[in-house]
Amino acid sequence: MKSPLLSLPGAVPAEGVDEGVAAHYGDLFREQRALADGTGFVDLSHRGVVTVTGDDRLSWLHLLLTQHVSDLPTGQATEALILSANGHIEHALYLVDDGTTVWAHVEPGSQEALIAYLESMKFFYRVEVADRTADIALVHVPAGSITEVPEGVAVRETPYGRDLFLPRERLEAFADRAGPPAGILAHEALRVEQHRPRLGFETDHRTIPHELGWIGTAVHLQKGCYRGQETVARVHNLGKPPRRLVFLHLDGSEVHLPPNGAEVRLADDGPDGRKIGFVTTSVRHHELGPVALALVKRNVPVDARLMAETTAAAQETVVEP
Repeated sequence: MKSPLLSLPGAVPAEGVDEGVAAHYGDLFREQRALADGTGFVDLSHRGVVTVTGDDRLSWLHLLLTQHVSDLPTGQATEALILSANGHIEHALYLVDDGTTVWAHVEPGSQEALIAYLESMKFFYRVEVADRTADIALVHVPAGSITEVPEGVAVRETPYGRDLFLPRERLEAFADRAGPPAGILAHEALRVEQHRPRLGFETDHRTIPHELGWIGTAVHLQKGCYRGQETVARVHNLGKPPRRLVFLHLDGSEVHLPPNGAEVRLADDGPDGRKIGFVTTSVRHHELGPVALALVKRNVPVDARLMAETTAAAQETVVEP
């Protein structure tokens, strides 16, 4: 889905999974500062939008998701995962129920696989699942924003701001009055600062929720059975996850940021040392400078000096070892 807002002055298209929206509009740090101050908006209209309607929508989703949603109050935002039988993360959903419909946004391009799974699990439940990506555009307005929400638009309100499920034909009109636009790079920089994982960035084919700190925010430990629950319970009760998420302060003298997948090693072991993790997301932050999230082995000392490829890095603990 190519956003019409790519025609705004200064818009530079994003690449990779975020293709279709603007990476930035000419001033990355100004856009970050605006979001941090509660002004402007982010065009996330490339993300997938899925709805679930029907009388059984919440009780049915409760059986499939890691989150407790059977009694989800109207208008309360939550997030949830779908796991494999072995407990590995397959989907991340960002949800809200408006009283008649559950609205969810998901990673770009992942909605088709998600819907195929949900359709396979309908059985006799009174639910209807729909892909609304073609007619609904996701827009994010930051915490503290006084931007007026258009009437009739579903809203997910979180500590970080509001996600608006906006009809696509209203996207350009909304942008005209919502303040300065900020690109996906500014949004990502604040996400990294807030230590919030993203599917496909902080995850690989074997990631379990404990490694990323998704226990509590996206995984409810006291709810009933769902696919992958055995792994969640076993790791929580009997052991520790094999890896943990860390926040890295990168050497600011380096010109290039280590990319997603860049190998992380102990600095004391030198460039030929054993790989102990990998960079998941690296960004340039308007206050913190170059920073990143990374997954490292659980037993890496929390005070160890690290190297992300050839870049020196100091770590902050996100998930306790």
